[in-house]
Amino acid sequence: MKISCMAVDDEKIALDLLADNIKRVPYLNLIASCKNAMDAAEVLKQVKIDILFIDIQMPGISGLQFVKSLVPKPLVIFVTAFENYALNAFNVDAIDYLVKPVVFERFLQATNKALLFFGASKPSNGFERQETEFIFINVEYQLVKLVLADLLYIEGLKDYIKIFIRGTDRPLLTRLTLKSLEDLLPTSKFIRTHRSYIVPIASIQIITKDSLILHNNQLELPIGDAYRDNINLLAGRYI
Repeated sequence: MKISCMAVDDEKIALDLLADNIKRVPYLNLIASCKNAMDAAEVLKQVKIDILFIDIQMPGISGLQFVKSLVPKPLVIFVTAFENYALNAFNVDAIDYLVKPVVFERFLQATNKALLFFGASKPSNGFERQETEFIFINVEYQLVKLVLADLLYIEGLKDYIKIFIRGTDRPLLTRLTLKSLEDLLPTSKFIRTHRSYIVPIASIQIITKDSLILHNNQLELPIGDAYRDNINLLAGRYI
C-alpha cells in the first residue's frame, strides 16, 4: 500500500528535509514538494493527495488558512517551528503536529498514525483503506517492518521498548516510549496490562487475579493495578 503525499514549506532547507523524511518511509509516495499554498492548490487540482505535510507560517496564505479552505481535505500533518498553533491545528482536524527540528523517530510516529487511520474505513478522497497489518519502527538506524500479527508482547524500558516477535529469540529494541507505541496500535487488537507491558488480545489464554498467561501457557505477565479495569472490561467481569 502506497499513500500519496505532498510537502509544503516556504523554506528550502526545511522542505528538502521534509521531502527526504517522506522518501525514507516505504509506504509513503511523495507526489510534490511546494514552496507555498498557491502552488499546493495547483497540485491538488491535478492529483489526489492522501497526506498533506505543511508548515503554518508562510508568506501570503498560511498553512492553517490553506487547510481550512480545502473541501474535502486530505489527512493533515503540520510541521512548524512554533508550538503555539497546536490547538488551532487540531481544530482543523490535523492528525498530528510536529515541531521543528523534527527527529525522524517522531516523524515516523506521525506517519504510522496516518497509516493506522487508513486502515479504519474508506476516506472521502477515494483512497481505499485496508485493514492495517503493519507499522514501521526505527531499529539501529534502519526502518524495520513490524507485522502486528507476529507480535508476542511489548515491554517498556524507560525511553526504549523491547518488541518480542514470534519465531525469533532476540527482541527488537527501539528508542520509543511505551505510550507512543500504544497510541499506534489498534485498540481492538492490543491492550495495555501494566506500565511495562502491552499484549495482543488474541494471545491471552488465562486471566488470574494478578497475571495474564499467554501463548499456550508459555508466558506469564503481571497485571498492574492501574490497568486492572482494562482487564475487567476485556473479561466482561470483575476479577
